[in-house]
Amino acid sequence: MELNQVTLPVSNMEDAVQFYLTLGFTQIVDTPHYARFACPDGDATFSLSLESGECENHAVIYFEHKNLEELCQSLARRGIVFEQQPTEQPYLWKEAIVKDPSGNKIKLYWAGENRLNPPWKVNKRA
Repeated sequence: MELNQVTLPVSNMEDAVQFYLTLGFTQIVDTPHYARFACPDGDATFSLSLESGECENHAVIYFEHKNLEELCQSLARRGIVFEQQPTEQPYLWKEAIVKDPSGNKIKLYWAGENRLNPPWKVNKRA
C-alpha cells in the first residue's frame, strides 16, 4: 500500500484554497465544499473538505522539501506566517510549522535518509 490522500477539514474553503496555492500546490478539483491538490513533487495528493460549525483537527500533515530553508524564505516573502522557523529536532528532522486559515497544523520538513532509516530503526524480524 502507498499513502496517497489526506483530507483536512476547513471552515472557509476560499481562504484555505488560497493558502495552499500560496504554498505551491496545484489545485486539481474545485467545488464549493471540496478541493483537491497535487503536491509539487511526486504523485501524492491531498484534499480539503468544508465543515460546518467548529473546525477542529488534531492531526498534523507533513510536507517534505529538500531545500527547506529556501522554501520557507520564499513562503515568508509571499506572506506565510511561521509558528516555528526551520529547527533541528531531536529525532533528526528539520521542521518548520505553519497553520492554515482553519488552524490545521502543517509541518514543512526535511529528514533525508533519517525519514526511513533513523539510527533507531526497528529491525524487521522474520
